[in-house]
Amino acid sequence: MTTALITGSTAGIGAAFARRLAADGHNLVLVARDTMRLTEQATELHDRHSIEAEVLTADLATDEGIDAVAARLRSRTNPVDLLINNAGFANKGRYLDVPVSDELRMLKVHIEAVLRLTSAATETMVERGRGAVVNVASVAAFVPRGTYGASKAWVVQFTQGVAHDLAGSGVRLMALCPGFVRTEFHQRAGMSTDNIPNWMWLDADKVVAAALADLERGRTLSIPDPRYKTLMGLAKVAPRNLLGGITSKTGRKYGPR
Repeated sequence: MTTALITGSTAGIGAAFARRLAADGHNLVLVARDTMRLTEQATELHDRHSIEAEVLTADLATDEGIDAVAARLRSRTNPVDLLINNAGFANKGRYLDVPVSDELRMLKVHIEAVLRLTSAATETMVERGRGAVVNVASVAAFVPRGTYGASKAWVVQFTQGVAHDLAGSGVRLMALCPGFVRTEFHQRAGMSTDNIPNWMWLDADKVVAAALADLERGRTLSIPDPRYKTLMGLAKVAPRNLLGGITSKTGRKYGPR
């Protein structure tokens, strides 16, 4: 039986990955900051699907948290076969409205943690000749909109670059780029979603199903909905100042979770 480690597992896309992978028979390592929610989640998934669900409390905005998860990923006696780097958040407000300390905390989670955890996981995966990493980004990576979008653009470029470097090793990497997903993500950031049209909202379980199908197909980039694939196709040819204006009207970020 294979093992998947999911960061940010207690809500949104992370929780949807946990539900789907447990239903498919994978053992889980669940990572988040809230021990109580993790324990409740682990118990529920174990009882429902008869899988092993390990709890790892860690704050990926800290070196200690990243170190703890990286150490678990390097285990050779109880290896991780699939890493889902999902943890993330957004800051409310435009650039310069947000304290630099908050922006740096975001970059710690979105960039440094993703880099270090991907490196820890792929080291042992390459040794075994198999494994996969899904780094959750966002369609915000493709539009000019603030630090959040810039961090997600890094995730996409990093993931596809590593996928190229590890081609033929048996290890697959994919960047997942959803649009707006119905989760508690925006509420946590204190963002209003009243001006987001209903047609732009995605279901987390469907996003995960599409992502896993794309991973199985060997894709290095997954935009899990035809509507957003069309929008991102238009983004390639639309003037960048126009895109910036559109994303200003729909909030600081396009984003998952």
